[in-house]
Amino acid sequence: MRRQADDRDENKIAVIPEYGRQRLLNYAESFRDLADLFEDEEEEPEAALAWAGSRRDYLWQRKLQENRGLVAEHLKEMAHIMAEVAKTTYAYRPMGERRYRQMAKLLKESGIQLRNFFELEHDDGHTEISLTMRTASEKYVRLGEKESISVEDVADFLSVAMNNRLRAAKNAPLYLTPEWNTYYFLEEPRFQLLTGTAKAVKETERISGDNYSFYEGEDGKMTVILSDGMGSGEKASRDSERVIELTERLLEAGFRKETAVQMINGALAASGQEENMSTLDVCDMNLYTGECEFIKVGAACTYIKRGRLVDRLSSQSFPLGVFGQMEPEVMYRTLENGDYVIMLSDGVLDALSQGIGEEVLPEIIGRMDYSNPNEIANQILTYSLAQSKGQIRDDMTVLVLGAWEQDGVGDRA
Repeated sequence: MRRQADDRDENKIAVIPEYGRQRLLNYAESFRDLADLFEDEEEEPEAALAWAGSRRDYLWQRKLQENRGLVAEHLKEMAHIMAEVAKTTYAYRPMGERRYRQMAKLLKESGIQLRNFFELEHDDGHTEISLTMRTASEKYVRLGEKESISVEDVADFLSVAMNNRLRAAKNAPLYLTPEWNTYYFLEEPRFQLLTGTAKAVKETERISGDNYSFYEGEDGKMTVILSDGMGSGEKASRDSERVIELTERLLEAGFRKETAVQMINGALAASGQEENMSTLDVCDMNLYTGECEFIKVGAACTYIKRGRLVDRLSSQSFPLGVFGQMEPEVMYRTLENGDYVIMLSDGVLDALSQGIGEEVLPEIIGRMDYSNPNEIANQILTYSLAQSKGQIRDDMTVLVLGAWEQDGVGDRA
């Protein structure tokens, strides 16, 4: 077992060359030094601040100290991201000469020339294939017109040759060209997700203050974000949409989820406007392993349905923007084939409270026999509206994710 681990370490390649890696590490160290300067700046005792001047001066000094702390945390996070990128490595399996020639021959029969072929393995075990290739000119041009070879066609060729279902990486070019280019192919995830939504807008408004987002990242993760803006109408919608956009950008840039939430919270708290408060509900699922991370900031309960059993994830935190410093509640679960994740906005629970109450909702969800996520979402919304006798006193949103294992994915002969 130790020998296998040693072999794996030896077969690792750095994503960034040594010179660039060292520069990033130096930048990271500079950011840490800056963070230390902000943290080491001596603070005056609160009593001294209180008597040194007016109450306005005291509050200003307190705000300045809080802002220094936020800047220090942000600098530390930037340093962490740079260091992580610099240290990024992949485990690779050396490609034997015989296998390389077989792959080159297979692609050549389809009008593709192969130069380099690497097989990389990510930390969670899923495979990524890197090929440098181009179309053969005699196959690419026919009667003065281009005969295109799609990257999806190449993914099919590779899946058959390697006995492992592969797909083109996100944002990959659609077609091969006569120039040499490197293309990336990822192993198909173990899970596929189907989503369902149901919404109702507050009776006195034209637009919902709830917003949500589904997006799949390059690393094989599906992220779902739900935000409920304070109040209702256009102002609440703008606030919740802004929270979702900021969350997406920070996560895609590589910030850790807890830090991203802290940065957004700090920005909203610094505005000093209580009406900017919004909830944040994040579900981040690894499609290769089924592992889910749930982050809640003032959000309503989330339910995980597994057959008749229902797991309730609740939160006691305040919405974004209430306090300058806050700790988001983080929970972890691992989904199995046929599980459903159900996310709600506060309006759904408010409607239930007018009737039989939220406590019965897990039992209602457990008894549902629907397999389509849209049907589950619509049934929960319909049930909630029935409890409030059809009155919609707040915006209501139900998001449902159904997770299913894909047949044959990961199975090799």
